[in-house]
Amino acid sequence: MRKQNGFSLIELLIVVAIILIIAAIAIPNLLRSRIAANEASAVRTVRAVDTAQVTYASTYPAAGYATNLATLGPGSNAGNTSATSTNAVLLDSVVACATATTSGSSCTKSGYIITLTGGTAVNGTVYSYSVAADPVTSNQTGVRHFYSATPGYIQYNLSNPATSTDAPLQ
Repeated sequence: MRKQNGFSLIELLIVVAIILIIAAIAIPNLLRSRIAANEASAVRTVRAVDTAQVTYASTYPAAGYATNLATLGPGSNAGNTSATSTNAVLLDSVVACATATTSGSSCTKSGYIITLTGGTAVNGTVYSYSVAADPVTSNQTGVRHFYSATPGYIQYNLSNPATSTDAPLQ
């Protein structure tokens, strides 16, 4: 009688079935972890924009708050290290992308669209702003929407873009 080498078809099917069961358990957890990481990044980004706005308003009091993200960043020259009122170098070039040059324009970071809207200027000084972070694809890149305005605390909403009337993030 010949000695059989290798695995039988049944043994291979059992191994494949076990691998599929483990994958079915692991993949949803991986997706939830990615969503949580994206949301944490969005909150950090909103806080960074708040901090940059306070610094900008303190550095350039005649201008008040910045009206767009590009003003808070390095501008089109990502290696720029000299700050001006048009390129304050307070945020990195991902958050303050060079294309976000108007109030309400946005940049994308970690599955979230970050939008800075400047208030109306009074005698050339902007006294308010709002920043929003909304998931690129709801329930895939993030679940919660975030919002912050001049006071600097962050609010969130689970289903719609957040506003100043939503619950504060704790």
